[in-house]
Amino acid sequence: MTHAMLKGSNVPLEASAVRAVLRWTPGQGVPDVDASALLLGGDGRVRSDEDFVFYNQPRHPAGKVWRLGKKRTAEGLTDTIQTDLAGMDPAVSRVLLAASAEGVAFEHVPALRILLYDATVTDGEPLAHFDITPQTGEETALICGELYRRGEGWKFRALGEGYSNGLEGLASDFGISVDDSDSAAPEPSPSASFPLPPQQPMPQHQPAPQSPPQPSYGYPPEPPRHPAPQPSYGYPPAAPTQPTPVVQPAPVAQPSYGYPQPVAPMPDPNFRLPPQGPQFLSR
Repeated sequence: MTHAMLKGSNVPLEASAVRAVLRWTPGQGVPDVDASALLLGGDGRVRSDEDFVFYNQPRHPAGKVWRLGKKRTAEGLTDTIQTDLAGMDPAVSRVLLAASAEGVAFEHVPALRILLYDATVTDGEPLAHFDITPQTGEETALICGELYRRGEGWKFRALGEGYSNGLEGLASDFGISVDDSDSAAPEPSPSASFPLPPQQPMPQHQPAPQSPPQPSYGYPPEPPRHPAPQPSYGYPPAAPTQPTPVVQPAPVAQPSYGYPQPVAPMPDPNFRLPPQGPQFLSR
């Protein structure tokens, strides 16, 4: 017998494992809907981010809750979460069953329903179903129902609680660390821009001026060197010019220091000049 549930009602579960099937009618303008589950401890929060089963983490590490994926049926599209109630960690007191639409409000999702099946029975009738009606129509995430412990057994409660900030807002309310990768990065501060000075021409290398040859004291200067004549193409080469010899004066005898100098001969006192032209005698 299938229980048609109202919001806030609950039903006991005899099954050791259940499938929660989320179903809706597709069509133009209808968003894609994803099923997810959160495993909560006694304080009503997740123990770690691993307790969040959704499209990016389709299986819990303990292997007791997993996402079966989407199917198309005669009644519409479905997405399913399966839970092993008998093998559940005793630290888990509740399993929330949620639905999310990426950026689109649930008022655009027609015939949204959650159906609960005994996972140990093949092709069995649903144990319960709950038609979900958004309260405002602006919700982008919904808690459809919850599996919770009652004594030694489990129960299912129909909820239909909505969030307008999507699956991120729902998950953060129960302790999930949401990585906001869409946050805008800070813009770099503008740097001052100054015009570059006009480009200066590169200085040309000037050959160093050649100084005239310095005299070598005590030695005769070297004759100037004449460059080798360049060939005149089309004309016979000019005969090389001979450098003009330089006549050097006879060296002056230098005194021999440390030795006596030669004595010049004394003039003859009787020496007279011969008559030169007319002679003028004094009277």
